[in-house]
Amino acid sequence: MLSKALRTVAKSAAILSVSAMAFTTVASAQQHGTQQFGKAQGVATAIQGAATGKTRTVLGERYIPNIWVDPDGCEHWVMDDGVEGYMTPHTNRQGIPVCRRGNVCGVMNSDQFFSTNSHHISRSGQQHLMNFFRSSKASAYIIAGHTDSRASDEYNMRLSYNRATTVANIARSAGARVADVRGYGERMPIASNKSQVGMSKNRRVEIICVR
Repeated sequence: MLSKALRTVAKSAAILSVSAMAFTTVASAQQHGTQQFGKAQGVATAIQGAATGKTRTVLGERYIPNIWVDPDGCEHWVMDDGVEGYMTPHTNRQGIPVCRRGNVCGVMNSDQFFSTNSHHISRSGQQHLMNFFRSSKASAYIIAGHTDSRASDEYNMRLSYNRATTVANIARSAGARVADVRGYGERMPIASNKSQVGMSKNRRVEIICVR
């Protein structure tokens, strides 16, 4: 009887030991998974590992921070992990924001470089831009597209951004660094949209040189 009781106690202790070890494994896996993938996926990884008794290492994507330059020319550290974006001002050791001097160094009239309602640039326009970016001394560029007030706001925003993106792609192919690409649509006119001449001036892509 005594021997049987001792065996029962030993068996119970072994079960408790295995349960405690499993709990530690799940907790460790959850912590590791959370560090690698975020809370939700980390928990899922822990449960899967506990259920199968197998462990595996999954390499996450490598995130590289970048610098975004705001309209005032001030730098911000930017990182996007695919789920949530992070941004913090770039400051020097004294806590003063690092800002550059930026100015409009080129204006492309859209009527000369793009077909109506299109963001595809002409071959001669491409060559003109390549020469510009190769000869410019700026450290980075901000490309901003604009339209006149015809069509809807949504359409104009999309068209202006697509045209700015076309110019930015040519800049990158010329070896230039593009800090930002923006589409303002009809929201920042430089002339009245009540005349054909004014609308023509508003249909433009501005190249801002950051020095």
